[in-house]
Amino acid sequence: MGSVLAASSPNPPPAPVSGGPGMTVPPGFSMPPVSPVLPSGNTAPGQQVDAESSLPNPGTFEECHRKCKEVFPIQMEGVRLIVNKGLSNHFQVNHTVMLSTVGDSSYRFGATYVGTKQMGPAESFPVMVGDMDNSGSLNAQVIHQISNRVRSKLAFQTQQQKFVNWQGDCEVRGEDFTAAVTLGNPDILVGSGSNFIATLTLGGAGAHASYYHKANDTLQVGVEFEASTRMQETSVSFGYQLDVPKANLLFKGSIDSNWVVGATLEKKLLPLPLSLVLGAFLNHKKNKFQCGFGVTIG
Repeated sequence: MGSVLAASSPNPPPAPVSGGPGMTVPPGFSMPPVSPVLPSGNTAPGQQVDAESSLPNPGTFEECHRKCKEVFPIQMEGVRLIVNKGLSNHFQVNHTVMLSTVGDSSYRFGATYVGTKQMGPAESFPVMVGDMDNSGSLNAQVIHQISNRVRSKLAFQTQQQKFVNWQGDCEVRGEDFTAAVTLGNPDILVGSGSNFIATLTLGGAGAHASYYHKANDTLQVGVEFEASTRMQETSVSFGYQLDVPKANLLFKGSIDSNWVVGATLEKKLLPLPLSLVLGAFLNHKKNKFQCGFGVTIG
């Protein structure tokens, strides 16, 4: 699934980035949030900014609730031992041993790599963080500052050598806003992508995008978007197909953004090699109705 998020609030202070589920950046390594495009007091060439009316950038979206969460205590049980070892200025490893009286005891090995791309005095990219436990489960994420405005992050989880979750984030930072787009677990890596087809075509004449999804053996749905630069028009259509094998019926229905509703019904007359087709379309805007009847032999 995808989601688009935006935030606008006073700028929080820089702080280390949290990792994926059950994972944090090891102590000693931190990645401050993305620097503002235009620091306070500076303006782009030829641009005038009213200091009284302009708003500061609220910072990264994932930092919005961090200060409040840091106030609360973290529940602990059993005994935990963490050992951090810096191997160089760019690489660090850590060992975590947890002894529990309620659940299973575990050992985790983690590693952090910070790249050489300098985006600020204390900002280096890319940042790669990962840890693996004694059962073979892996948590990992890669954070990269593409430009001063755009930052991307990819996080994924495996459980005993099988992909169970992954998420991609793209964050765009403006002068007084931060927008984030998240794509979560679209079933591409876990092998369940055989029941859908997504297509996007871009050209000088416009754009054409479609999404097809097979819900089960009897129901299929599709969504189509078309934008024409020549006609300066856009349209969105939704269609579905319902197959009833026991009744030898095939029903198709559709509706689009122009308020055109249509449907067709196909009936096979077994054991004869004949099929009857009925179709009807209604344009609500133009108040027009069309219907038809067909026979297929063979």
